[in-house]
Amino acid sequence: MTDQKLACLGDLERKILWLSTWMIHHANHLRDHQDGLKIGGHQASSASLATIMSALYFAILRPEDRVAVKPHASPIFHAIQYLFGHQTREKLENFRGFKGAQSYPSRTKDTDDVDFSTGSVGLGVAQTLFASLVQDYLRTKGLAGDHPEGRMVALIGDAELDEGNIFEALLEGWKHGLRNCWWIVDYNRQSLDAVVREGLWERFVTMFRNFGWDVVILKYGTLLEKAFNQPGGERLRDWIETCPNQLYSALTFQGGAAWRKRLLDDLGDQGPFSKLIESYSNEELARLMTNLGGHDLPTLLQAFEAARTHDRPVCFIAYTIKGFGLPLAGHKDNHAGLMTPAQVETLRDRFGIKPGHEWEPFEGLSTPTAALRAFVEAAPFNARGRRRYEAAKVTVPAVLPAPWQPSLSTQQGFGLLMHDLGKQENDFASRIVTTSPDVTVSTNLGAWINRRGLFARGEMADLFKKERIPSTFNWEFSPKGQHFELGIAEMNLFIMLSALGLSHSLFGERLLPIGTLYDPFIERGLDALNYACYQDARFIVVATPSGITLAPEGGAHQSIATPLIGMAQDGLASFEPAFVDELATILNFSFDYIQRSGDQQPDETSWLRDAVGGSVYLRLSTRAIEQPKRIIDAQCAEDIINGGYWLREPGPNAQVVIAYTGAVAPEALQAAGLIAEDRRDIGLLAVTSADRLNAGWTAAQRAREAGLVHAKSHVERLFADLPRHCCLVTVVDGHPATLAWLGSVNGHKTRALGVEHFGQSGNIAELYHHYGIDAQSIVAAAEAITLGKPIRHLQRLA
Repeated sequence: MTDQKLACLGDLERKILWLSTWMIHHANHLRDHQDGLKIGGHQASSASLATIMSALYFAILRPEDRVAVKPHASPIFHAIQYLFGHQTREKLENFRGFKGAQSYPSRTKDTDDVDFSTGSVGLGVAQTLFASLVQDYLRTKGLAGDHPEGRMVALIGDAELDEGNIFEALLEGWKHGLRNCWWIVDYNRQSLDAVVREGLWERFVTMFRNFGWDVVILKYGTLLEKAFNQPGGERLRDWIETCPNQLYSALTFQGGAAWRKRLLDDLGDQGPFSKLIESYSNEELARLMTNLGGHDLPTLLQAFEAARTHDRPVCFIAYTIKGFGLPLAGHKDNHAGLMTPAQVETLRDRFGIKPGHEWEPFEGLSTPTAALRAFVEAAPFNARGRRRYEAAKVTVPAVLPAPWQPSLSTQQGFGLLMHDLGKQENDFASRIVTTSPDVTVSTNLGAWINRRGLFARGEMADLFKKERIPSTFNWEFSPKGQHFELGIAEMNLFIMLSALGLSHSLFGERLLPIGTLYDPFIERGLDALNYACYQDARFIVVATPSGITLAPEGGAHQSIATPLIGMAQDGLASFEPAFVDELATILNFSFDYIQRSGDQQPDETSWLRDAVGGSVYLRLSTRAIEQPKRIIDAQCAEDIINGGYWLREPGPNAQVVIAYTGAVAPEALQAAGLIAEDRRDIGLLAVTSADRLNAGWTAAQRAREAGLVHAKSHVERLFADLPRHCCLVTVVDGHPATLAWLGSVNGHKTRALGVEHFGQSGNIAELYHHYGIDAQSIVAAAEAITLGKPIRHLQRLA
């Protein structure tokens, strides 16, 4: 890079530091806010990445590269996008305000060019690794089109490396031959509460090299390297190498005079070393001693340009100073600290910015504005403007034929449906990609794998098949495969699903991802699931087996709260079918639903925001139950998708309605038959999605409050003809609150049955009876809630 271009880059670095600092100051000290809460913004954490991000975005990155920005460097990112013209002054002025630039980069909330949302530390880091694997998957299958290979880049705070999910991801990257991934560690040696322990970087180096990464240590800048080559310079290097992190931080905060005293006290020799130190003024000495690799543009540019010449994963450990360039630099309390108005005024004077010109893109810089503007416009990263792709929808079959056997579980049904899809040779089937954390076979994906194979960039034969040892499953890896086999780490599963589910936007090619896991272990990956949904990644997660219905396995493998998670998780439509024909209908809908990107407004029939789409969660069971022989017509299919339908429609004088979801269908059916002998017009409501029933009802209420008096949700239409004296008994193999709200729809008295405590081992009959979700308990609840005459079959049942 020429001296002129280096000067432009240096000016832009100063401007980015100023804009990020001013943005936070404006939000906290100048903007009106009424609630009295501190707004914050992390001035020091932003400052430590100003040089690195300036080098990357204005000189190194290409349009095909994708970046996960350290959450606390969000103001730096927004400032860079402002200079690119992708962010508005209005949103910067409203940083951390309603509809303003977000606290942490967000794909869905920010209007500037965010590649990966960050905020829950560590997840954006791992996302870049899995995005790189997805890029390889597409290229191996010839789906990359004319898009060049990009680098997946993570800017990491050193304290983020405490997050366990990062280490889980590293192992998966090694197994799958990770390429084209850069992790740049902002090694400022400070965390939220403290200074990082000594020698941590050595552990990082060993760890990354053990996983096959190149490690580039950017410790010293050009000023320090020059000083080391002067007489006495080796002694200076040796002193810095052994200087404790806390002391280095403290001296940085204290400034040049403190550096001089300490160095001369420790090493003063009245000879070459003393002469070296005395050759610098206090200001120059402070600049020298803080000239670390992460703040030196020539050092960074050289390292990044060298790494672009190969595709190996690289970890850059860039030594930085938290708060670099600010009066907060080095202080151990600076993480959430804010500069005072007086300190900001001093900084404004230092940067040559006139009052009222704080937001001007090129104010106070030495390089002419025209030259800076041309330099920004010529930045390789910005060569193609906004970098989000769009991909055509994959045509989904009109129906998925439901396999029928007299007795099936929904998990078996899922396996049979996937097996049938595996037989198809069309674009739809070829776009499906599955993944699972070492439970592929036990979640019934084995038949799909036999048909479509496991993915790897190179061939790996199934040794059992090669040795002619009989085996049910063909476990061959090849570029033709459509399944990513993961280790036992649910965080990795959901981050992989997130990467697969963003392929249409990141790489311009649509995939239809399906991930399977055991239902109780959703909670182990819940942070990553929430992260994936927050990014608006699109996928289907199949969780099976579920509930205490997995009876012999005991409480460790049984789930209670997952139906409530399905209802509460934004961006995720949750279903729990009882019968395989319901599952086929829902799965077919799901393949289309995960591709939608339409209007955010709710449909005025269901009051669901189906046009915008989302991801899907299917809670399935290993319990085989008797399957109905029937044809799912268009109306029934619509009801199944909207959340429920009458399996037994109540009459005009109904006294009891049983509403059930999932595997407890046989108990609900048996109880309804028994109650019907003593009660008239009994109703049986099959709830296929408590989530969607509730969401539609909530949206319809909101619409009525806004004046749309005609708004009526699906569940309100289902209950429209129920007499007021009718009582509801709800039952679910999960927390009873899942369906307890149904009584609030039209004010019907309700008794909610479910599981509230950890399960235990046993058989289904024993556990259902113990937890009160068997037919006897349903009948007893109906008797108690109706306060009518005793149901004569209750004693016989007991």
